[in-house]
Amino acid sequence: MYRFRKGRIVEATAIGVILLILAVYFGKDIAHSPLAPYFTIQKTKITIFILVYGFIASILPVWLLLCPRDYLSSFMKIGTIVFLAIGIIIVNPELKMPAFTGFIHGGGPIIPGALFPFTFITIACGAISGFHALVASGTSPKMVSKESDIKTIGFVAMLIEGFIAILALIAATALFPADYFAINVPGPIFETLGLNTVNLDHLSAQVGETLNGRTGGAVSLAVGMAQIFTALPGMGHLMDYWYHFAIMFEALFILTTIDTGTRVARFMIQEFGGRFYKPFERVDNLPSAVISSALISCGWGYFVLTGSISTIWPMFGTANQLLAGIALCVGTTFIIKLGRARYMWVTLVPMAFVMATTLTAAWLNIKNNYLPLTQKDGFAVQGYVNIIFTAVMMACAVIIIADSIRVWMKTLPAERKERT
Repeated sequence: MYRFRKGRIVEATAIGVILLILAVYFGKDIAHSPLAPYFTIQKTKITIFILVYGFIASILPVWLLLCPRDYLSSFMKIGTIVFLAIGIIIVNPELKMPAFTGFIHGGGPIIPGALFPFTFITIACGAISGFHALVASGTSPKMVSKESDIKTIGFVAMLIEGFIAILALIAATALFPADYFAINVPGPIFETLGLNTVNLDHLSAQVGETLNGRTGGAVSLAVGMAQIFTALPGMGHLMDYWYHFAIMFEALFILTTIDTGTRVARFMIQEFGGRFYKPFERVDNLPSAVISSALISCGWGYFVLTGSISTIWPMFGTANQLLAGIALCVGTTFIIKLGRARYMWVTLVPMAFVMATTLTAAWLNIKNNYLPLTQKDGFAVQGYVNIIFTAVMMACAVIIIADSIRVWMKTLPAERKERT
C-alpha cells in the first residue's frame, strides 16, 4: 500500500484479515495432519529462526514488514481482547486469588521482594515503560501521517494497554492459587510452599500438555484465558484450541518486541558508532545497519541459546524503569528549553516517582537478592553480573538526573527574565 497498489487499504485489509482467520481456523487441523512434522521444530532451531527473523526484520524498511504485520496483527489482538472482555462479562469468573497473600512483605516464590516497590515496578513496566519510550522515538514516528495524530494514537494506545492489563489480571487470578503457583514456580520450589493443586491435572489433560513448572507467566495467562472462553455456551470441548490460540496471541506481542527491540538497539549502536566514524550513524547506511543488527541479534540470541538469559532477566524491570525515568527527565528538559516551564510538572512528577521507586527497587535487589546469590554454588557469577550492571545503571541514572537539574537551574532564571 506504500509502494505497490497505493491507497488500496480496504483491499489489502480484507485479504489479510480473511487469510488470518483461515490460518487460525485451520491451524489445529495442520497440527494433526501429515504436515505436522514440518512444523515441529526443536528449541535450538526455533531460536535460530527467531534470531534470523529479528536480524532481517530490523534491517528491512518499516513499510515492508513491521508496519503491515503490526497492522494486520492488530485485528487479531483487538478482536481477542474484545472477545475476552465479552467472555468475562458473560462468565463472570470468580477471582480465586486472595486480595492479599502472605508474600506482601516479601519472600514470594515468583517475585521475592515486598509489595513496595516491586508491585509498582511491575505495573510501571506497562504504564510508564522505558522500552515504549524508545519505540515512540525510534519507530512510531515513521508510521504517523501527521504530528497532530500523535496525541490521539498515544492516548488510545494507553487506554487499550491498560484494558489488556486488567483483563489479563482477571484471567490469571481466576485460577486457583495453588494451580497458579504450580505453573509459575519450578517444581522443587513449589514443593516448599505446602500447597496442593486443585484443578491443574485436569487442565493439563484438557490442553494436552504438562503445565507444572511452566514459568514466565505466558502459560498461566493462556490457561486463564482458555478457561474463560470454554465456559461460554457451546465451547466446553475447545479447551486445547483456546489454550494454543492464547499462546499464539501472546506470541504476536513477542514477535513485535523482538524486531522492534532489535531495530531500536540497532539505532543506538549506529548512533554510538557515529561518534568514531560519522557515516556509521546514518540509518540508511546498509553496511552499518547490517553490522549493528548482527551484533544485537547475536547478543540476545546467545543468551537464549545457552539458556543464560536468566542471568540478566532479573534486571529487566530495573533497566526498563530507569530508562522510563530518563525519558521523562529528557522530556522535562525539552519542555523547559521550549520556554514552557509552567508545564514541566506534567513530566517532572511522574519522573520523581518512577526514579525514587526504581532506585529503591534496584538497591533492594542488590541487597536482598543478588548479594545472597553470590554465596550459592553455581550462582556466584550471576549474582556478581547482576550487582555490577545494576550499580552501573543506577549510577548512570543519577548522573543524568544531576546534570539535568543543573541545566534546569541554569535555564529557568533566564526564562523568568524573558517573561518580565
